[in-house]
Amino acid sequence: MKKVFILPLLLLAACTGNKNLPDAYGNFETDEVTLSAENGGRIVALPIEEGATVKAGDLIAVTDTVNLELQLSQLAAQAQSIEAQTATINAQMALSDQQIANLSKDQTRIHKMVTDGAATAKQKDDVDGQIAVVQKQKGASSTQLNAIRKQAEAVKAQMAVLQDKIKNAIIKSPINGTILEKYTQLGELAVPGKAVCKMADLSSLILRVYVSENQLSSIKIGQKVTVSIDGKDALKQLDGKIEWIASQAEFTPKIIQTREERVKLVYAVKIRVVNDGSLKIGMPGEIKFAN
Repeated sequence: MKKVFILPLLLLAACTGNKNLPDAYGNFETDEVTLSAENGGRIVALPIEEGATVKAGDLIAVTDTVNLELQLSQLAAQAQSIEAQTATINAQMALSDQQIANLSKDQTRIHKMVTDGAATAKQKDDVDGQIAVVQKQKGASSTQLNAIRKQAEAVKAQMAVLQDKIKNAIIKSPINGTILEKYTQLGELAVPGKAVCKMADLSSLILRVYVSENQLSSIKIGQKVTVSIDGKDALKQLDGKIEWIASQAEFTPKIIQTREERVKLVYAVKIRVVNDGSLKIGMPGEIKFAN
C-alpha cells in the first residue's frame, strides 16, 4: 500500500516542512543476471537450487556434448587424412626437385656438346622437354598442396567452433550471488538462448525513489542518507549512499493511481544499501536526506 502514497506523502513533507516525514519512498531492486544455454542438448548436470549462494566460477549447469564430441572426432580424422596427403605431395615435390637437378646437369652437358658438334639438336630438345614436363608436374603438385592447405584451414576452423561449443556446454556463474529462480530441471532438453536460471548479488540492494525538482538541490551523488524499512515492532534504520541521479525528469510511475499525481514530473534516484540479510527485492523503503 505504500506505493500508492509515494508522491502525496513526498509533496506533503515538502509543503508542510514536517521533518518527521520521510523525504522519499521507493522499493528495493538489484541488477539481475539471467544465465542461458548456448548449446542445444540434454542437461546432464544442474547442481543448483533456488536460494543457494554461489561464487563466481561455480558450476551452474552442463549440457550433453556427445554429438559435439563425435563431430570433433570425425574432423580430427579428416585432419589426419589431410596431413597424410600433404606429406605425400611434399614428397612428390621433393622428387621433382631432384629430377630437375639431375636433368639440369644433363642439359648443361648436352648444350655444350651441341656447341661442340658432339650432340644433336634432338638430344637438346629432349632434355629441355623433360625438364619442362617435370616443372609442370611440380607446379601441379604445388597447386594441389595449396588447395589441401586451404582444406586443412577450414577443418581447423570447424574444430575450433566445436571445441568452443563443448567449452560453452559448461555454464558457470559470472558473479558471486544468489539463485533467485531456476527455469529448468535435470534431464530436460536445453535450447540455445533458453534461460537456465536467474541470479543476483544480494550483498547490497538499490532503493529506487523519486524526488521532486525542489529536492534536487539538496542531494548529490555520494551523499549519505538514512534508509528505513519495516521492522518487527518499529522502523529499522540502515545507512545508504546515493549512487545515481537521473539527468532527465519523468512522469510519476503508474503505481500512483490518481491522474493528478501521475502527471507530475519527478527524478529517479538510486540509493545503494548494504544488505544485512533483512533486505529483499521488491520490499518498500523510505529515506531521509542527511542534513
